[in-house]
Amino acid sequence: MENWEDVARSWLGSEYDVATRTEVSSLFNTDRKELKDRFYRILEFGTGGLRGIMGAGTNRMNRYVVAMATQGLSNYLKTVFPDGQIKTVISFDSRNNSREFAKVTSDVFMANGIYVYLFDNIRPTPELSFAIRRLHCNAGVMITASHNPKQYNGYKVFWQDGAQITAPHDKNIIEEVRKITSPSQVEWGDGLNYPELIGPDIDAEYLNSILSLTLSPDSVKRHNDLKIVYTPLHGTGVYLVPRALAQIGFTKIYHVPDQDVSDGNFPTVASPNPEEHSALKMAIDRGEEVGADVVLASDPDGDRVGAAVRDDKGDFYLLNGNQAASILTKYMLERWKELGKLSDKAYTVKTIVTTGLMKDIADSYHVKMYNVLTGFKYIAQVVRENEGKGMTFICGGEESNGFNAGEFVRDKDSVITCSLFAECAAWLADSGRTVYGFLQDIYKEYGYYRESLMSVYKTGEEGASKIGEMMNNFRSNPPVELAGSKVVKVIDYLEPEKTGLPKSNVLQFVSENGSVVSVRPSGTEPKIKFYLGIRGNDADKRIRELTAQFGESE
Repeated sequence: MENWEDVARSWLGSEYDVATRTEVSSLFNTDRKELKDRFYRILEFGTGGLRGIMGAGTNRMNRYVVAMATQGLSNYLKTVFPDGQIKTVISFDSRNNSREFAKVTSDVFMANGIYVYLFDNIRPTPELSFAIRRLHCNAGVMITASHNPKQYNGYKVFWQDGAQITAPHDKNIIEEVRKITSPSQVEWGDGLNYPELIGPDIDAEYLNSILSLTLSPDSVKRHNDLKIVYTPLHGTGVYLVPRALAQIGFTKIYHVPDQDVSDGNFPTVASPNPEEHSALKMAIDRGEEVGADVVLASDPDGDRVGAAVRDDKGDFYLLNGNQAASILTKYMLERWKELGKLSDKAYTVKTIVTTGLMKDIADSYHVKMYNVLTGFKYIAQVVRENEGKGMTFICGGEESNGFNAGEFVRDKDSVITCSLFAECAAWLADSGRTVYGFLQDIYKEYGYYRESLMSVYKTGEEGASKIGEMMNNFRSNPPVELAGSKVVKVIDYLEPEKTGLPKSNVLQFVSENGSVVSVRPSGTEPKIKFYLGIRGNDADKRIRELTAQFGESE
């Protein structure tokens, strides 16, 4: 990239709108460090798309960066699908500027001769996946930064199977996007073309498909008064999760009114991440108020779920993503077995940083468990590769509160997950059990698993360099012990010939007593992540020791 100051000055030109020129001009006079951070690089279009802080600049999310990415994607689509009408679907969440970025994406697609279906209002990411498949589209774009803080927005690209892009399309799209370095290369259109708006009809088909996943309808009828509190955390789930729960048969669904408001500033939470206890505080308070059995929360784009259940003392206990995925996997496999649906063609999927408990559960039912790279797109890739082979996908999960079942959505899905979770609670109530008690029973059967995630933030140009140095250091000087237990295996996922998986910047350290630590840079935020996993009665103590050990790696 040319000198960042020259690039910044170019954004004072007439091809940029007045607000953008004013923002950049002000930074020249007031904050040159911030100015450099905005222009020292082009916001990287990664293997899933774009994600970054909003604002003017090449290293920020704004209408010009979105338009250039869409032009590159359009060029690639026209190369891959040279014959016939190319069709796309666009959806967006409640974040600030999401609607505007969706319109820019739509305008550029249409200016390139690409047909566009655009949702009439905010919708969850999994419904976009469903719509791509239902409308037989070539690709889709979701404007979202998932559960990131309010300053962020993003641009997720999906392929014709409804999954986020994987090889070879991901790298090929990146190459095309990199060729677009100026708004002057973008086909902006004349504003006279309009997309086809979609919404209610797709909602109905999507909800009916979710209804087809029901495994315990009689249990729901017997316990339809199970008290469920649900919050969309100001996001897209508000439209569909309560409807899905009601359609299955639940009658006591309580809202958190202040959080039903779609607001990209997420005013009631520090972070709209359902993995964090603080994000569920208002919902748990509401649960105490109404005497709820279960509290559910989805993130802004409606793909992740946080769940809190009553423990043996009657207090709310926030499940982590590993626990929730294990509970749902156990529930689904048990019901499939009881219903006579299990066969040697059934399978489940998890990611390499997700608890080994899921595999233990699958093994006990003689069901194959695939282990894939981090990212739900790799779970979806297994489903795609097994199509036409007589194989049946039961469910898949990842530690970061993502879960899915069935094959009509190819991404993690909060609407499906909330529905299955509530149904599981009703099924357990038939025998006087609770979700928390079910988790304890799982631990008794398979052993006590304890997982934790630790993140170290390194922001800006210097931070990106520091994260790279940390990964290099772990490769050249791997730990010899994990909480006092000797490291017996180091797995480097940059060596696909050894892992059997695509190349990925992930390291795993396995100790003699079965402790596993996975290290990887985040693909969406300026941080390095440490996934800690322990099995055994002393797991809580060993997790604390591992946290202290890797906390010193900064």
